[in-house]
Amino acid sequence: MFNKNGGIPLYSQLIDVLRKQIETGKLAPHTKLPSERELCKKYNISRVTIRRAFTELIHEGLIYTSAGKGVYVAEKKLERKLQPLVSFTADMRHRGMTVSSKIIEAAIIHADKSLANRLNVLQDTEVIKLHRLRIVEGIPIAIQFSYLPHYLCPGILKYDFSSLPLLDILRNEYKLKLIRAESEIEAALANSHEASLLQLPKISAVLVVKQTTYLNNNGIIEFVHSIFPAGKYKLFIPNNS
Repeated sequence: MFNKNGGIPLYSQLIDVLRKQIETGKLAPHTKLPSERELCKKYNISRVTIRRAFTELIHEGLIYTSAGKGVYVAEKKLERKLQPLVSFTADMRHRGMTVSSKIIEAAIIHADKSLANRLNVLQDTEVIKLHRLRIVEGIPIAIQFSYLPHYLCPGILKYDFSSLPLLDILRNEYKLKLIRAESEIEAALANSHEASLLQLPKISAVLVVKQTTYLNNNGIIEFVHSIFPAGKYKLFIPNNS
């Protein structure tokens, strides 16, 4: 039973109860929550109170509704600081997560005008293209297209990037000094191919991150185009002040 005389709104008390159950795993992702009627009876509260609590939890991304079916626990979003000089693989492993990559394409291509501008090289320059599906705890979490000037890392395709961090190879094997990166973030809708790779519904929001990494001589070593499922991923920029 909730405390109706303690000064804490009943909807806040219900939010605290449900949030705790979700965060501790008592309520697993995609578990259906009790109906409004069941919650009314269990906690002796009104439907108005329950609906307000549900609205807050939906806004927090902890639950979601399915038309005509009810309310369910949402998948926990993977949070990641936008730390451009820390590899995705290293970041996930540091958290104790199992991470792997499915190599969709690894090839040498010739830069078109757009890519040449991104890498600050001449058009038709040889460029390494590494197209990967990033997988965390068995869940597809990102599609990444990495482009690198071939002359800066000749022979790099001999490495197994299904498990090796690209940035580590650049630093340790090619002795390149990566000093800074610039990132652009925007929201978009996944196309059918992206939705399929990320195991998303056909119409799904994604976060698109475009990142350019620079060397100590101000040359560009890498341009990365990443696509993250907005419903499973939360990006934030650390405060460096």
